[in-house]
Amino acid sequence: MTSGSARNILNFLLFQVGWLACVIYPGLASAGLVVALLMLHFTLVSKQRFAELQFVGFGVVLGGLMDTLWFHAGVLALDSSIEVIAAPPWLIAIWALFMTTLCHSLGWVGQRRWHPWFLPPVAGPFAYWSASHLGIVALPNLTVSLVAMAIGWLLLFPLLLFIRKTLYTELEP
Repeated sequence: MTSGSARNILNFLLFQVGWLACVIYPGLASAGLVVALLMLHFTLVSKQRFAELQFVGFGVVLGGLMDTLWFHAGVLALDSSIEVIAAPPWLIAIWALFMTTLCHSLGWVGQRRWHPWFLPPVAGPFAYWSASHLGIVALPNLTVSLVAMAIGWLLLFPLLLFIRKTLYTELEP
C-alpha cells in the first residue's frame, strides 16, 4: 500500500479485529490469529519492518510486565480459578498489535504535547473495562483498578513514545 491513510486504516482495522478476537476467544488460537494479522501488517502496512518489529518487541515486554504486575497486585484478574503467573498469551498478542498502532493509526497521539498525558490514561483503562464487560478479565475493585490502570498508562504510554522517538527515529509519523 502506498497511501499513508490507507495503511493507517488497515492498521486500525487489524488491531480492532485482533483485539476483539482475543477478548471474545482468549487462548492460543486467538494469539495465533494475531500472528497472522501481524504478518499481514508487516507485509501491507509497515515500511520499516525491522525497526518496527524491534519496537513492537520492546513494547510487548513492557506492556506484558505491566499487565503481569496488575495481575499480581490484584488490579486485574481472569475470570477463572487459574493463578496467573504472567500475562496470558492472548493479552501479549494484543500488546503486539497495539504497538503497531503507535507507528501508524495512533501515531498522531505523539504529535501534540498534551495527547500522551490525557488520552492514554482514559483510553487504556477503557479497553480493560470493555474487556471486563465481555467477561474475559475482571477488575476486582473497579475504582482502584481503573485508577491504577490510568496511572500505569500515564507512565507507560509517554515512555513508549519516547522510546520510539529516540531509539526508532525512522518510525516517527
